Amino acid sequence: MALDTWLIYLLAAVGLSLSPGPNGLLALTHGALHGRRKALNTIFGGALGFVVLIALSMFGIGALLQASVRWLTVLQWVGGAYLVWLGIQVWRSPPIGLELPAGTPPRSGASMFRQGALSALTNPKALLFFAAFLPQFIDPARSLWLQFLIMAGTFAAVEIATELLIAAFAQRLSPWLKRVGRRFNQACGGIFMAIGMALPLRS
Repeated sequence: MALDTWLIYLLAAVGLSLSPGPNGLLALTHGALHGRRKALNTIFGGALGFVVLIALSMFGIGALLQASVRWLTVLQWVGGAYLVWLGIQVWRSPPIGLELPAGTPPRSGASMFRQGALSALTNPKALLFFAAFLPQFIDPARSLWLQFLIMAGTFAAVEIATELLIAAFAQRLSPWLKRVGRRFNQACGGIFMAIGMALPLRS
């Protein structure tokens, strides 16, 4: 993967990790309820779930490209349109907040890991996102396995770092998100819309 392409991918991965979603809210909640250390179980479970979704998307797309490379252009334009639509949804979404219930019982690390993984794996929007997002960066002339390792590794690292920060500062972030969350969502939505409009035009 060329450096400039990877940098665009990195920017998009950061935007996705920061935008409102089930795993970010779960990291926020578990960080506030159980502390940063235990929330790591949730975060690693979510990262594993996203890597599985990336694998399903990439190798499904790879099989399609073996039939015809023209499908890549089709997927890029359809995916770009979806990213613009997703950006509009994120732009319009309300700010997220956190209400902590009293007397929360302790949770095991294994159950938190499972919840994080299932939150990612059962999110249909995540699979649709990766199916739209990844074709913008796939090079049919290069090894799909190597591209998968780079893309999945980059996304997992970004997701873990972002959610770790969210979990660590959960108590402080919740009131901030209530106060400026709508503008924050608009910034993330704007990133998605810009990427969706620009990437199909690169080739």
